[in-house]
Amino acid sequence: MQRSPQQAGPESRTPPSAPSATPTPAWAAADCSGLDVRYNLISDVGASYAAKLLQKQHNLIYLNLMFNDIGPEGGELIAKALHKNTTLKHLRMTGNKIENKGGMFFAAMLQVNSSLEKLDVGDCDLGMQSVIAFATVLTQNQTIKGLNLNRPILYGEQEESTVHLGHMLKGNQCLVELHMCKHDIKNCGMKQLCDALYLNRSLRYLDVSCNKITQDGMVCLADVLKSNTTLEVIDLSFNRIENAGANYLSDALASHNRTLKALSVVSNNIEGEGLVALSQSMKTNPTLSNIYIWGNKFDEATRVAYSDLIHMGRLKSDNTDVEPFVVDGHVYLAEVSNGLKRHCYWTPGYGEACSPSSNAGFTLVPVGQYL
Repeated sequence: MQRSPQQAGPESRTPPSAPSATPTPAWAAADCSGLDVRYNLISDVGASYAAKLLQKQHNLIYLNLMFNDIGPEGGELIAKALHKNTTLKHLRMTGNKIENKGGMFFAAMLQVNSSLEKLDVGDCDLGMQSVIAFATVLTQNQTIKGLNLNRPILYGEQEESTVHLGHMLKGNQCLVELHMCKHDIKNCGMKQLCDALYLNRSLRYLDVSCNKITQDGMVCLADVLKSNTTLEVIDLSFNRIENAGANYLSDALASHNRTLKALSVVSNNIEGEGLVALSQSMKTNPTLSNIYIWGNKFDEATRVAYSDLIHMGRLKSDNTDVEPFVVDGHVYLAEVSNGLKRHCYWTPGYGEACSPSSNAGFTLVPVGQYL
């Protein structure tokens, strides 16, 4: 009778083979100061190697892991590795769905880490709890200079996250750059931010693009600009400030503010009256150098006004997203690939990877390494 494998004697047994160890990826063993592995599929497994890299590599100051299918578990590993890391200055986690759980671990990390200067957790599906946690931690953290909290998953109409971030800005005097794109900010939330900006003396770059801010929110912002002396870049793209909002801003820029360098009002349903008013403010304001207006409603007066600004040299062609051309004696404006952060998620196949004209916001307000 043939014995089954379970009945075989010692002489027939073979020792189990040792599990093959997963080889360490070359990027995780690199000895360098900056590492960019964006748009791959390293997942949570790769995140574990990134965490080990952060623990062992003492020269790394920049790490870009954006869009790598890293989930909450991988986010936890990286966040915990940063508890003891003292060298990393700039981390991009953009597009990895670490969710609310992972966001909480990163917020907790900022209570301990004292070297990280710029953190990008935009498009990471953060929840209300983790956004509030970041706001709470930053009332004490004095090393983070740049923070991207774009597109969290928020529910409700109370704008709680904006209220907490506004409260943080009142006390934080270190944060230089803040991105709050797609936070569902309305005029009430904009007022909360503006109330904080009266007291804040550090923020230079404010991004509130892709929200629901209208002309009433611009009343508050225009009033802030009359006294604020630190804001240099404001991104209002893809809101709905319309003519009235543009007029409020132009009045403040023409007669009071002399520190703002760049303003984006792309796709704000502004018509000729408001666009011309903004162009007129540039004639009396010597500081405002960059303005982006594409996606609004151009009339003949608008096209002529911006054509004149460019031809007289007041507005450099690299500092705006329109370019004039003439057909049959009429001036028209064409779109140019310039902006505050056109290459935030991608780099072009030709030309400069980090062109100042395409990433003007980061050029005017450089925060962190490898921008």
